[in-house]
Amino acid sequence: MGEDVLYAFGLTLMAGLATGIGSILAFFTSTTNTKFLSLALGFSAGVMIYVSMIEIFVKAKDALVSAWGIEWGNWITVGSFFAGMLVIALIDKVIPKQGNPHELKKVEEMDKPKEKIDESHLLKMGTFTALAIAIHNFPEGIATFTSALSDPGLGLAIAVAIAIHNIPEGIAVSVPIYFATGDRKKAFKLSFLSGLSEPLGAIAAYLILMPFLNDTLFGILFAGVAGIMVFISLDELLPASKQYGEAHLSIYGVVSGMAVMAISLLLFI
Repeated sequence: MGEDVLYAFGLTLMAGLATGIGSILAFFTSTTNTKFLSLALGFSAGVMIYVSMIEIFVKAKDALVSAWGIEWGNWITVGSFFAGMLVIALIDKVIPKQGNPHELKKVEEMDKPKEKIDESHLLKMGTFTALAIAIHNFPEGIATFTSALSDPGLGLAIAVAIAIHNIPEGIAVSVPIYFATGDRKKAFKLSFLSGLSEPLGAIAAYLILMPFLNDTLFGILFAGVAGIMVFISLDELLPASKQYGEAHLSIYGVVSGMAVMAISLLLFI
């Protein structure tokens, strides 16, 4: 296992365990800094959208055109891009609203009176929420890992963007688990551990995909990753950013994320 693979694993682990930051916020603070989260989520969306459309999609197309020619290469790139969107959309579709970790939650909800529900229902709720976050994070782990292998600088940018995205996600997981168990420490522990599904996605990519990696597989995978990241940005990050703060803050964050990503790509060409 080379240094590049270890680096990619490290970035994926960092991004995944950022859910723990959200858990810590839910565990140790009494209020949610909504303006910061609004800017941060907008920034993350800007980074993801820009890097997906300007860098990842182009690299995927170059690889597929090299393998299949201009006409088929372009068609396969576009098809893979929308297939990535379809995969993450189906994941969201099969997870009910009450268990979806991307549903907006605030730290303040930890102090609200809990509804009286039977213990079996509480256990089911907590288990399902932990499973839901794991399912959501798995493809993100593949995205971070493959991007870092292709381009270390690009992988770092994506890992930071996903880590920012995982902070409010950690809050969203901690709150319902706390409702299910009444135990803040358990809520912190389970939501923190749920982030491990991202490095598991990286391990799956390494063990299953790496032995067969060629221009075709790389291009399809990368185009799919671009689709996943754009969908996450449009469906989850931007709406959450607007809900946490003012609409203008969200857009300022998006533009800032795009600008930072654009400058970093220019500096490291």
